[in-house]
Amino acid sequence: MASIDLRSDTVTKPTDEMRRAMAEAEVGDDVFGEDPSVNELQERAAAMLGKEAGLLTASGTMSNLIATLAYCRRGDEIIMGDQAHMFWNESGGQAALAGAQTRLVPNDAQGGINPADVARAIRPKGNPHFPTTTMVCLENTHNRCSGMVMTPADTKAVCDVAHQAGVAVHLDGARIFNAAVALEVPAEELTRDVDDVSFCLSKALSCPVGSVIVGSKDFIKEAHKWRKMVGGGMRQAGVLAAAGLVALDSMVDRLAEDHQNARRLAQGLANIDGIKVDADSIQTNIVIFDIDDQVAKPQDFIKAMTEAEVLVSYPGERSVRMVTHRHISGEDVEEALSRTSKVVRELRS
Repeated sequence: MASIDLRSDTVTKPTDEMRRAMAEAEVGDDVFGEDPSVNELQERAAAMLGKEAGLLTASGTMSNLIATLAYCRRGDEIIMGDQAHMFWNESGGQAALAGAQTRLVPNDAQGGINPADVARAIRPKGNPHFPTTTMVCLENTHNRCSGMVMTPADTKAVCDVAHQAGVAVHLDGARIFNAAVALEVPAEELTRDVDDVSFCLSKALSCPVGSVIVGSKDFIKEAHKWRKMVGGGMRQAGVLAAAGLVALDSMVDRLAEDHQNARRLAQGLANIDGIKVDADSIQTNIVIFDIDDQVAKPQDFIKAMTEAEVLVSYPGERSVRMVTHRHISGEDVEEALSRTSKVVRELRS
């Protein structure tokens, strides 16, 4: 029985075109700024997202950390949503390595944060008793909110509040191209108002490694220093950048197929007694659903699913996460639903 891997779009493997491009990539020493493939990727990524310059990093977590280091001094404060990937899944790097503390405001069901909550959370400058608010973080699409999408208006509303207070806005746009495809708008419309944005090459875009962070020339100059400090200088990284260039050319439009499969998956899950999911809310490629107490604990459900050769992940509480990607076909979705229904029936019996 073939395994169906729905744990994450990070399990995607490079396409044949990417592998050829990597083998044939023109390379140089990127630490000296001499890798032509890296330079082209950085320039193209910045242009696609409406920013002046870009920087290739090893991962989205590294990009988010570099942004924090560029904006914050030790003792500063960052505002982000209480379901943010930067808070939940990045090992406390903002606190441990940047010395910045995090102030949480509620994420809504769409993955956004209320501008009024942000306004209340920003500390007044000049008070020696308070940390200085130097950064607001947004996330689009939102990982822990079932891949929900922030619109350009959603983003602008938060940016207006932050910028009026002299606070920078970083966008964790790991899946920003999923958001752009879902809303049928150019990606730069979703990033116009933020100060910088990072996105992942290694998720639904199917590259083996990498993230790119883009922003102003001054910001990227500062980010470059911090990348060096955290060990992100990768020398002949053009072999990785070459895959990224293929991805930007050929992998963005096909994300619509992943979204269609995710909706199909959610609709099927909604018809299984013991699973709770709002199928109509699914916008991109992430489906998070709850398991009824009478079926099993999520950990036991995940174990049973693994034995049925359907791999899923656990975001917490009573929830389970499934993510569609390039290696998941419509037939895989139907087979996964069949196996899931059988698992639930067996756990109930």
